[in-house]
Amino acid sequence: MDAAAGLPPLRTAIVNAGTRLVMESVQLASDVGILEPVLFGRRDDIEAAAGDLNWDISDLEIVDAGDESVAATQAAFAAGSGGVSALMKGHVHTNTLMRAILDKKAGLRTGRRLAHIFAMFLPARQQPLLISDAALNVAPDEETHQAIILNCIDVARALGISRPKVALLSATEEATEAVPSSMHAARLSDWAAGEIHHADVFGPLAFDLAVSPDSARIKGITNPVAGHADVIVVPEITAGNALFKAMVHFMDACAAGIVTGAKVPVLLTSRADPPAARMASAALAAVYQHHMADVAAGEATSELNPAEPASQRAET
Repeated sequence: MDAAAGLPPLRTAIVNAGTRLVMESVQLASDVGILEPVLFGRRDDIEAAAGDLNWDISDLEIVDAGDESVAATQAAFAAGSGGVSALMKGHVHTNTLMRAILDKKAGLRTGRRLAHIFAMFLPARQQPLLISDAALNVAPDEETHQAIILNCIDVARALGISRPKVALLSATEEATEAVPSSMHAARLSDWAAGEIHHADVFGPLAFDLAVSPDSARIKGITNPVAGHADVIVVPEITAGNALFKAMVHFMDACAAGIVTGAKVPVLLTSRADPPAARMASAALAAVYQHHMADVAAGEATSELNPAEPASQRAET
């Protein structure tokens, strides 16, 4: 929220916005200047929901859409053409929204797999702990996991973690065929060692060895990630979903979540999310999208000025 407060509002398509619950979240984010909403859905429903909230939306853009499928398609095409810089799930089925996003004609695909990432903010921790993928990819193969790792690194860097430490979760720190996720993690760790130079990626690690320096010391694991993970990449969706919900319900964590890998971030808010989580997700989307725009601008500058000293390019 603090980081997003210093940024311009993120112009965001609210997909099928015409319910009080959806509009309440949008109003909160709009009132504090995080989002500039563009409301997609049935105009009558949107105006009725706004009326219930005593919210004057006369200055907001409304795109009249007859049903959730049409709203999702129109919003995805708006994002692909640059009309909006983010998508937020309203009263629409997730599969309907994702189908619209994955439509090649919408122009949102980047060549990277989509991944959902939670930034978990815990009272006892100074900086967020990222978890992926707890909501989208059910049983990622190695190629998908490679994309998930890269997406997580982008989000961590957007949040100010200059060299993220990425732990590949399993039930053991030993690669053994008896635990398939440990073998999977070991192969990903080897891949990352050769391909990723702006983050530390290591696994397999059990959860305590990822986040507890004492546990890592006792086990004699000296890798920089062990005990100091900024990111937990889970082997499949059940582990991630249980981990993030346990933190929310038993550790008072606030979960900010976005889908990455498309041209714009996607907020898959749930009806069960409290207002704080919805606000945090909107703020995360704004911070992430601003960061990625800066990265793209920096890359373009480097391409235009190949002879420019690296220190000057970094400043740019």
